[in-house]
Amino acid sequence: MLAFVALFVTLSVASAPFLTWDNLFNIIDQNAGVGIIAVGSTLVFIAGAFDLSVGAVYSMAGVVAALAAPEVGAAAALLLGGLLGLGFGVVNGLLATVGRINAFVATLATATMIGGLAVVVTNGSYIYVTTASFTTVGRGSLGRLTYPSLVWIVFTIVCAVLLHRTRFGRYVYAAGGNEEAARLSGIRVGLVRTACFALSGLSAGLAGILLVSRTATGQANAAGFDLVILAVAGIVIGGTSLLGGEGAIWRTILGVLLLAMIGNGFDLLSINPNYQDIIRGALIAGAVGVDTWGRRRS
Repeated sequence: MLAFVALFVTLSVASAPFLTWDNLFNIIDQNAGVGIIAVGSTLVFIAGAFDLSVGAVYSMAGVVAALAAPEVGAAAALLLGGLLGLGFGVVNGLLATVGRINAFVATLATATMIGGLAVVVTNGSYIYVTTASFTTVGRGSLGRLTYPSLVWIVFTIVCAVLLHRTRFGRYVYAAGGNEEAARLSGIRVGLVRTACFALSGLSAGLAGILLVSRTATGQANAAGFDLVILAVAGIVIGGTSLLGGEGAIWRTILGVLLLAMIGNGFDLLSINPNYQDIIRGALIAGAVGVDTWGRRRS
């Protein structure tokens, strides 16, 4: 929180264009995809697992939506892309729980397979969508807020309520904090984690269809590894523990926005963008170091 406020004040003083409605709404819009994925992945982290497949799911959902649009219409195609993400999330959850495969390895494997499948389906080419209504969700807006920004806000609220106001949320924290104790308390840890993976897959699918709706172009490598890095960085910088059992949705939002402000500030102040990665890496190392030190103390 302190770092976020300090950076916000610094950029407000250093750059006049920063503290304008147009710029602030643009920051939210440009980072909606990363933010949606980070929110979904936060649940997986708190539950004591890890999801590396979000980038591949993001791309695949967009490809499927782009391919389906001419056949089933824009609305059904976008819905199909989102449901595909949900389905991939369930598969990840089953591999990690029923299959008892380490979540890191399981999602790395599915990421590789999904990425390869996207290349096969597209034959390495771009899929262009000419259906007129297809771009409504990605390019439309309600006042100053774009539809992708609204989806981010709504998805964040839904996940925050689930995590902080329901029994399911308490189970998520219990599963990540002490798996064995949670089992002895009657919590079905495998089911809880699978549900978290499902929401993470859904978040990647939503972000993917929002991108393809904006660009009207599906591509197998739409995400790249940077998307996963930014999402994980936002989660970790926000204070969610890599070891599970600790974290909050609002902290993830602050982490994502902190990284977004760094990029925006670099652009406004005409600073060499190559230094962004150095700062991001330092922030990640610092956040993980603080978490590790805090756990050792406790």
